[in-house]
Amino acid sequence: MTFSIAGQVGDAFGVAVASKFPFVGAVVPQARLGVGAVATQAMARVSYRSTALDALAGGGDAGAAVAACTGPDDGREHRQLGVVGVDSQATWTGTECMDWAGGVSGREATGGYAIQGNILTGRDVVEAMERAWLASAGGSLSDRLLAALLAGDEAGGDSRGRQGAALYAVSPGAGYDGCGVLADVRVDDHPQAPQELARLLSINDLLFGTAEEVLPLTGELADEVGRRLASLGHDTGSDHGSEGGSDPGGRGVAAALEAWASEANYEMRLSPDGIDTKVLAALRDETG
Repeated sequence: MTFSIAGQVGDAFGVAVASKFPFVGAVVPQARLGVGAVATQAMARVSYRSTALDALAGGGDAGAAVAACTGPDDGREHRQLGVVGVDSQATWTGTECMDWAGGVSGREATGGYAIQGNILTGRDVVEAMERAWLASAGGSLSDRLLAALLAGDEAGGDSRGRQGAALYAVSPGAGYDGCGVLADVRVDDHPQAPQELARLLSINDLLFGTAEEVLPLTGELADEVGRRLASLGHDTGSDHGSEGGSDPGGRGVAAALEAWASEANYEMRLSPDGIDTKVLAALRDETG
């Protein structure tokens, strides 16, 4: 009923999943800081998530984590499981999973991955996901997980159609207040669930990501930002922060930017060195 990828990029771990099943994000994915990521599906057993992660935390590799889940489970042949640990990965497909069902796992310089699916249109779904994952090397974990998921969807995905999708990922110091949650985004019921997940993830990144490429608030850029903020009702000073005027350092623009960003929930991307390019793009979008 589902296709998923558990992946690792350095210290970050996560899972992306899509299915013709609502609320799939409540069932399939889990990840733990410093430990790994797990996806349980087909006739999913939610307890596999904690069992596998506990096995990894206890020093076992991904194969041992799979064995800890499936060994005592009489229903294991109806289940699928993907596990990625700090230095290992594994995928399990029971013999009774509905066609097409299977998976692939591997490791590259930045970490491991485990891809699996059942009731798929064919083997090419997991193959497309693997190619997309490998081709996205150098990107962030959430971007790479999403790329793999969208590739699987484009290749055919769940043979029954689309309904739910989710991405859960953790990374040290990431997310709101540095809690470690890089992304926790779910699409519970949508006819184009993977594409809706992509849209929501872009918002998640804007709100919970930290400043990346920062441009100095000087000269023509300060003028532009000042005009746009003024059009939204924020006081920036008469010259909108341009150099050589009454506010040569752009202090009025910077203060107005902080006020607007706080209203729009972009405060995690504020920087004393200028304006984050993604915040600038959001400001331009809002002001036309």
